Amino acid sequence: MRMGVFLIAAGFPGRDAGEVLRDTVEAIAAAEEAGFDDAWIAEHHFMSYGVCPSAATLAGVALGRTSRIGVGTAVSVLSTRHPVDLAEQAAILDRVSGGRFTLGVGRGGPWVDLEVFGTGLERFERGFGESLDLLCAALDAGTVSAEGEFFRFRPVPVVPPARLRPVVACTSAPTVALAAERGLPMLLGMHIGDAERAAMIRSYRTASEGRGGGLGNGDGDGDGDPGGEERDGGPGGEGRDGGAGGDVDPGHVGAAVGYVADTTERAVRELREAMPRWLAPGLAGHVPVDGRPGPRRDIGAYVDFLCDTHPVGSPGRCAERIARTAGATGLRHLILMVEGAGDHARTLDNIRRLGEQVLPLVRDL
Repeated sequence: MRMGVFLIAAGFPGRDAGEVLRDTVEAIAAAEEAGFDDAWIAEHHFMSYGVCPSAATLAGVALGRTSRIGVGTAVSVLSTRHPVDLAEQAAILDRVSGGRFTLGVGRGGPWVDLEVFGTGLERFERGFGESLDLLCAALDAGTVSAEGEFFRFRPVPVVPPARLRPVVACTSAPTVALAAERGLPMLLGMHIGDAERAAMIRSYRTASEGRGGGLGNGDGDGDGDPGGEERDGGPGGEGRDGGAGGDVDPGHVGAAVGYVADTTERAVRELREAMPRWLAPGLAGHVPVDGRPGPRRDIGAYVDFLCDTHPVGSPGRCAERIARTAGATGLRHLILMVEGAGDHARTLDNIRRLGEQVLPLVRDL
């Protein structure tokens, strides 16, 4: 079982954004010391939900502060980026880190980011498949060119060259099909339970078996954040039993909240007290670019769902929840959102305790 941490760079009320970013890098260094396999960084613009606008940039800082742990983006939002530019950044991080970087990408949502960066709603709605194909070409070839609807340019050499396989955030059926068509692993968000994850993995398997059979272009409702607030690593596949009715794990990654305390009651109480202070204003920061209604969520019910579904509680309960997810879905790579208490010292202690008291119980799953 591969276990990582998932850092949203959550902007809890009263916290300075620069301080949060520095603390995020420190948390990744702590995760390395605690024995986690990898750390994944989220990306958001113009909102307090997450204050890191460039996951790849912060990943570079974290890679420079560590020596063993893998670092990935969860995710770099492809709808607001030029795919070749992102591929070049990923190649740099891969080459200078000795292969410790993993690029996770997602479609994002119909937010004001599209207006600010000039990529537009049409590319968000129709262009994710084309963008992903261009990204993959730039990560797997000596030269790259484009003759599509959204990208057209002459052949150019890719410097530095790198061979990377991105992970794709999937929260909708069309994007599951898109990832399956291309043989790319999925990143599944923490906003869904085991039954939904298992269903998505089965859909992926079905689509993989019929590649090229009219699966769609992946341009359904929004995808792009394993935190799951939108509508809607290393890849780590070791050829294990895929669970959920399958044979081989293609390297899918699942995000979950991870929070340990002496008792389950204390862990749940602390998250119920802290997380709504962050989630309520954070989720309200989504501003649709076209005037459509923004996402709405019952914050209290969502926190209850996270605490009940994910590894939140005593060390034993955390291990039981991880084992239950692995058994129900076949996932063999989970990344835990560890910032739920909203306090940096508590986050570092949470990482340490998860490493000492939970990881040894789940490694052999």
